[in-house]
Amino acid sequence: MPVYPALAAAGFRRWSTYRAATAAGALTNSVFGALKAAVLTGTVGTAGTVAGYDAAQAATFAWVTQALLAPVSVFADDEVARRVRTGDIAFDLARPVDPQLAAWATDLGRAAYTLLPRGLPPLLAGLLLTGLALPATPAPYALGAVGTALGVSVSFAARWLVNLTAFWLTEVRGVLLLYTVLATLLTGLTLPVAWFPGWLQALAAATPFPSMLQTPVDLLLARATGADALRLVATQLGWLAALLLGGRVLLAAGARRLVVQGG
Repeated sequence: MPVYPALAAAGFRRWSTYRAATAAGALTNSVFGALKAAVLTGTVGTAGTVAGYDAAQAATFAWVTQALLAPVSVFADDEVARRVRTGDIAFDLARPVDPQLAAWATDLGRAAYTLLPRGLPPLLAGLLLTGLALPATPAPYALGAVGTALGVSVSFAARWLVNLTAFWLTEVRGVLLLYTVLATLLTGLTLPVAWFPGWLQALAAATPFPSMLQTPVDLLLARATGADALRLVATQLGWLAALLLGGRVLLAAGARRLVVQGG
């Protein structure tokens, strides 16, 4: 098997071993989905619609974002930063594979595994508790699948870039915390981006965060169709290319000043 598909398969197998954590995460996502659906539908209930969302669509948004939370991996991790801090990144640089592409393939495998066991329970809970306002035609689901794959990739590229700051910072927890706070808000995880005030919508649009979660949800729920859908996918591709290029530049710069701290 070619090396990168093999790494994706390895990422899938690695995450499939964490069965208890997967079950706990699915339960947590479902509980928070119920809370978020209640808040969003309660907000819409007094106005009828908010930014084009009625109560059913707001509830569906809540459940779908919770279903995609784990595959997209909205929150920051520190796996690469820890490898930089311990010096293990030197082994990655010495291997006959591209470190960034290898990590990307592994992350795609992780996302592929988490999609069903972490994604289905919130959707089933939503179907039972509030119902789901889902499209009746196949096109939004195909676009949603493309948007989700790109959202996972954009998220990986952003997290990779943030982790590489460990080459220059002894402690990156503050950077990762700031990233997580921004991602929680600007990806649309907490509220639909369309509900933001104008200035915050403009700020979100100037970042890659909506391309991670809000865009896949908009495509899946047919809130963007035709030219608008293609524009969203093109934006995802643009952010992915920019972040991957930035990650390559930062990795090359970090490799030139690599200091192995772990002996």
